[in-house]
Amino acid sequence: MLRREFILSSLLTTATALRAQNPTLRLGYDTYSLRAWGMKALEHLDFAAKHGCNAIQISSLNDFESLEPASLAQVKARGAELNIAIDAGTGCICPSAKAWNARNGDPVENLTKALKAAHAVGARSLRCYLGDSVDRLHPNGIEFHMENTIKVFKGARSVALDTGVKIALENHSGDMQAWECRTIIEESGKDYVAACLDTGNPIWCAEHPEVTLEVLGPVTVTTHVRDTAIFEHPRGCAAHWTALGAGSINLQRLSQLQKQLCPGASLQLEIITGRPPRIVPYLEDSFWKAFPKARASELARFVALVKKGSPLMGPMVIEDAAGPRVPEYTAALKRQQWLDLEASLEYAKKNMI
Repeated sequence: MLRREFILSSLLTTATALRAQNPTLRLGYDTYSLRAWGMKALEHLDFAAKHGCNAIQISSLNDFESLEPASLAQVKARGAELNIAIDAGTGCICPSAKAWNARNGDPVENLTKALKAAHAVGARSLRCYLGDSVDRLHPNGIEFHMENTIKVFKGARSVALDTGVKIALENHSGDMQAWECRTIIEESGKDYVAACLDTGNPIWCAEHPEVTLEVLGPVTVTTHVRDTAIFEHPRGCAAHWTALGAGSINLQRLSQLQKQLCPGASLQLEIITGRPPRIVPYLEDSFWKAFPKARASELARFVALVKKGSPLMGPMVIEDAAGPRVPEYTAALKRQQWLDLEASLEYAKKNMI
C-alpha cells in the first residue's frame, strides 16, 4: 500500500512539474470577431461556452446591453456561472490621436468610466489603444502621442489600482512598434498598466510578431491573436489577415512564447477576415519617415518572414468593398465571420493551447 501511494505521489508531482513547464492557456475570443452580428455580452458568453471557451474579451462598452449596475452584474454572474474569464475593452484613449472622439469628453474621466465598467463585470483587464499609423506622422512624432497617453494613464492610476483592473495597452493598427508600446507601460507604471498583445498589427510596422511577443510578453495581460498571409511586393510586401492556419505565421511558435513569457494571459482570438491585402512599402524611403528609430535587426527578421510567406489562395468575401450592401452580401459577411471564428477556435484547441 505504501509503495502504491509513493508511486501515485510521484506521478502527481511529475504531472504538476510538466504542467508548470508547459501550461495550458485559457482560450477565448475578442467580440469584434463577430462584429457584423451585433451581439451583446450575454449572447457572446453563451457562444463562447458552446464553443468550449473559458475566456472572452468584450472589446467595447457598446457590447454591453447597458452600463447600469444591475445589467453589468448580470454579465459578471453569467461569466462566473460558465467559468469564463472576462477581459473588457474600450477604444482610443489618447486625446491627441486622430481616432480620439471629442464627444468622449475628458480622457481621464472616459478611461475611469471604462475601468469601473470593467470592474463591474469582473474583468481582469481593460484593453485600449493610442491610435493608428497616421499618428506616427505628427510633426513631433509618435512620442507626442505617447506622452499624452502616459498622462491619461497616470490620471486614472488610482482607479485602476482600486478596482484591480489592469489597463491593457494594445499595439494597434500600426501606431507603435513593440518597444514603443513597452516604453509607455514602463513609464506609466507596470503595477497598473500592461499590454494587450496583438499578433496581427505588427505587420503594419514592419515588425515580426515573434519580436512583438518577445518584447511585450513579460508585460502582457491579454492578447489578440490572428494569422496573416504575407508575401513579397515590388514596394515591400503585401498582407492581409486570415483565419488561424491559413496564413504565414508560425502560430505554434507564438503559443510557445506566450506559455513561456505570459502564461497567465488568455489566448484571445481576434479574427478579422474580409479585408483586402494592404501594402507595407518598406522598400521606399517615405515609409521610414514614420519609423526613424526602427531597429535593423528586427527589420531583418521581418524581411525573412516576408520571403517565406505566400498569398492567401482561398476565397474571401471582402468586407469593405465598394458598392451597395444587398442583403445577400451582408449575410455572406456574417457567415464568413462565424465560420472563420469557429475554424480558428478549433485550430487553436488542436495546436496552441
